[in-house]
Amino acid sequence: MHIAVCIKQVPTREWQPRLDDSKTWIREQDASFEMNEPDAYALEEALRLKEKHGGEVVVCSAGPARVAQVIREALARGADRAIHVEHDLLASADAFVTAGALASAMRDETFDLVLTGLQSDDQGFAQVGVILAEKLGLPHATIIMEVQADPSTGSGRAATLRVKRELEGGWFQFVSMPLPAVLTIQSGINQLRYATLKGIMAAKKKEIKKVPPSLPSGASAAKQRIVSLYVPEKGKKTQIIGGSPAEAAKELVRKLREEVRVIP
Repeated sequence: MHIAVCIKQVPTREWQPRLDDSKTWIREQDASFEMNEPDAYALEEALRLKEKHGGEVVVCSAGPARVAQVIREALARGADRAIHVEHDLLASADAFVTAGALASAMRDETFDLVLTGLQSDDQGFAQVGVILAEKLGLPHATIIMEVQADPSTGSGRAATLRVKRELEGGWFQFVSMPLPAVLTIQSGINQLRYATLKGIMAAKKKEIKKVPPSLPSGASAAKQRIVSLYVPEKGKKTQIIGGSPAEAAKELVRKLREEVRVIP
């Protein structure tokens, strides 16, 4: 199988966000970065499919030069090569611009399967995979918890997929779909592997193809714009409920139902 995995570099969860002067993005020079967690699970699922059915795993990422850090990490974990759509505007681009940049770089390849993480840890749009499928003209399924590939007779390449989708309320849905296709992978679908010393050394020799983005209108191509960001403020507010135990209980239930709305 010829599999593409889209990965994103995001600020580490331990880093305390600091905003830039415009208050529309973070101060990247102060941040530390890591691979987006859902994308790491997508990469692991691609590597497992490759081990079972053979083929190649190609990592695709859109972002500034610093993204090379997570690309090398993905190659060290076992990906075969990478495509880097490099541009500074892609650091904070919306899902539409990001998906367009990735789609334009991937059209020359013939992928059997494209995997993305369900959503990113920084912006959390959960839209890149869906828009990417639309731009590539491929069927897609989201919130995937299991992937079963059915190799076609003779060719060794998968012809169909059976996937397990996570729904609300503890329900699941099983879907059969043709290939090629795009899937967005849910965190926890598998057990992540980590790069070995051998993998780290091998990653230095693997190809990273740099591709300029296809952004005909630049930043104006975005469908969403961040107007402002702020760091959540911590505060304390205590209310004392008086009266008899029965009266206090009745008032507490009223507040939980009508004000806080945590009970029906």
